[in-house]
Amino acid sequence: MQLSQLFERASALAGYRFIDVATVLGMAVPENLRRNKGWVGQLLEAALGASAGSQALQDFPELGVELKTIPLDANGKPLETTFVCTTPLLDVHQLTWETSNVRNKLQCVLWIPVDGRREVPLAERRIGTAFLWQPTAAQDAQLKADWQEHMDKIALGEVEHITAHQGEVLQLRPKAAHSRVLTDAIGPDGRIIQTLPRGFYLKTSFTAQIIAQAFPTSHFEVSHAPISR
Repeated sequence: MQLSQLFERASALAGYRFIDVATVLGMAVPENLRRNKGWVGQLLEAALGASAGSQALQDFPELGVELKTIPLDANGKPLETTFVCTTPLLDVHQLTWETSNVRNKLQCVLWIPVDGRREVPLAERRIGTAFLWQPTAAQDAQLKADWQEHMDKIALGEVEHITAHQGEVLQLRPKAAHSRVLTDAIGPDGRIIQTLPRGFYLKTSFTAQIIAQAFPTSHFEVSHAPISR
């Protein structure tokens, strides 16, 4: 599959309800996302033929493209942060931004906005207009600076002191199903400690900037672009 074909497929989904796509794929639509947080992403991965699964690759590694869904409110504002990838907590001293999984995942993203309004039943929510995004030089510099700050703290054994408030555009926070899921990390004295797994997330202020660049309009409604039919 070529990039143009992928983009054409994604664009063709615009305006369809989740139930429309799920029915074609033979997938059940959950009542809500409380226990099925990743369901929308899985639905669209299945619809577009993403091949990476849970591997540390882009969703379309043959194209170098990552797929990201982004739930929006009625004004086109992102409703939640965007998960990028899990965070390495050991053997981090040799890692660089240029070879990091964060940069790998974000070098080319196929964004698909979706209706995130909680008052709309999940099955009735619609898919928006897909768009391709690559970080500008300024955005790449912002991401790199935040990534480096977080990784420096991890290397110094300060992982448990990193909060979601830190980072201008990229935050680090726990990523686990429950508090009993622990993993190894570098402790304050250099010894191995047990802590919650961590994940990198794009802050909503950053993704709002991306949405605004893709759909530059001052009057945005969920019934219009990028969510329409």
